[in-house]
Amino acid sequence: MPGQVVDTASAREFMKEIAAKISPQDLESLVASLVQKSDLFFKVLGEGRAKEATPQDLTKVLKSIFSSRRRVDKILSLIPPAELALHIDQLLHGSQNLPERFERFNQIFADFPELSFDLPSEFLHFTYPDQYWLWTRWMWDPRTETGSLTLVTTEEFDLHADGRGAAYLKVGEAVAFVSETGKAVGFTTFGEGLFGLDVYLACVYSVYMYTVLRLRMSQEFNRIVPQMPSLVRRLLGVHNLEVV
Repeated sequence: MPGQVVDTASAREFMKEIAAKISPQDLESLVASLVQKSDLFFKVLGEGRAKEATPQDLTKVLKSIFSSRRRVDKILSLIPPAELALHIDQLLHGSQNLPERFERFNQIFADFPELSFDLPSEFLHFTYPDQYWLWTRWMWDPRTETGSLTLVTTEEFDLHADGRGAAYLKVGEAVAFVSETGKAVGFTTFGEGLFGLDVYLACVYSVYMYTVLRLRMSQEFNRIVPQMPSLVRRLLGVHNLEVV
């Protein structure tokens, strides 16, 4: 078992920053939007339906993911929709273990290295939110060693792993610790399950972005960067969410 995983002092400090920038009503609205997103994913992809997903279904799902929203046409031109649907079904319902399924899905996005970080966990988490967790680059990018998880966990907890599948399990371990600590001390209590944690971690990354960008930008900052509720919605893929 690892030692201390969550940097509770930092996590609480981020919550104070978040509370100053986004209202409780906005936080509740964000969680409600994630529930809607999850309903969309389950209706399109859950219980074996993924392999029958139409191009229109896949377009709606891909448009609800931050990193694929503007690349849907390119993705579906390089990976035929019927083929992509089968790959998603194998990821969700295949007979291999989870790391193997994750790795296999990752390989089909060799032409989209950024998407290969985000898409597998988006499909898993929002189709079956009680079984799987989210892992996006803004949560943890091993290439740059940045992300919201690194900001609320201790330096002693190592998120590195051999392979994406193993890394997904490592991220899941960190997510579980942050979730349980958050429930205990009150910084992820604005949503049921992991959706409250998703919102919290997206808010943490938004605070980090604001801090970094303000150091690099002058008066242009407020004109270019969306306010926190809008920025968090974009990170979570629920900005102008299309539902079925």
